Amino acid sequence: MAHYNFNVLGQDVSFKAEADPKRIEQARILLEERYEKLQQHGKQLSKEKLLTFLALALADDMLQAREEMQKSEQKVQSILESFATKSPDQTGNVICCTSLGRT
Repeated sequence: MAHYNFNVLGQDVSFKAEADPKRIEQARILLEERYEKLQQHGKQLSKEKLLTFLALALADDMLQAREEMQKSEQKVQSILESFATKSPDQTGNVICCTSLGRT
């Protein structure tokens, strides 16, 4: 498990994680960039409120990504089920693949 020490948003942070160091750095950069954007639009807001908005925005991004992933998984499952219910012709090719837009 790697040990990380760095400064993010003016705070010294120290933790251990099994995550890839590149991903940790990407996460730090994302936080800094998103915080700067929020700060530009909410100059009168306290740091605590900006961090709360940042947390909410990142949580919303994660929920949207999860929803998109679930839809994609459902579509893949539907396609796989469609293949499983189709009868192959004499050459072993599937006769109809309407889910993929091919015949």
